[in-house]
This record gives sequence, structure tokens and C-alpha cells, in this order.
Amino acid sequence: MKHLQVAVGIIRDPVRGIFLAQRSSTSHMANKWEFPGGKLEQGETAEQALRRELMEETGIEVVSAQPAGSADHTYDDVRVTLYFFIVDQWQGEPWGKEGQPQRWVQPQDLCAEEFPPANHRLVEKLVTGQL
Repeated sequence: MKHLQVAVGIIRDPVRGIFLAQRSSTSHMANKWEFPGGKLEQGETAEQALRRELMEETGIEVVSAQPAGSADHTYDDVRVTLYFFIVDQWQGEPWGKEGQPQRWVQPQDLCAEEFPPANHRLVEKLVTGQL
């Protein structure tokens, strides 16, 4: 079974909440909301992947990223390990550079069912203020 390792950025602004992007209608977990990020490349650390992916997907340069745990989840066809980072300082204004819909959401308004299952525990922590 294929194993993907993914760096995930929780872009958090104290005023506007958390930045989300919507997965493509043709991707795995189509149309689910997600925290921006992407797969680690060969020889890359999770934080290096996070910085590269957030620049590619949202156009921001990460200034500060704090590790916020990880999650393992096995789907029918793939196992994923997600490495979560709280991104609370950045340069630029995040936007959907790949044409994906995006939005800002207050943590208490997050709904785990709108995310891929691998994200559910993280969403619950954000909603309850544990992160």
C-alpha cells in the first residue's frame, strides 16, 4: 500500500480565523475542505515541505510555523501521515493560487464532516480550543 507523508498548514489569523481551501472535484476526497499543504518530496523535512507547498498553493511565505502533532490514517487505497503546523505569521495574503475555492472560518464554525477523515481529530481540537 502506498504511504504518503503530507505537511499541513493551519494558517491562523487572530482576527479572521483559519484559512481553508477546497479540494478539486477530480481529486481524492473531492470537494472536501482542507488545510493547505502537500506531500513531502524526497529528502525534504515536513517543515521544508510546508513552506514550499504554502508558497505554491496560497502565495504566502511562512515566517513562523509551530509543530502541532501528526495523524496517521489508512484509506482503502493509501495510508497517509499528516504533519500539522500552526502558521501564525506569514508574508503576503493567502489565496487559492491553483484556482481552488478558499475561505476564512472561525474555529468554532469548523465541521469535521466537511474534511477528509484523516483531519477529524485535528478539527475537533481546533473547535474545542485545544489547539
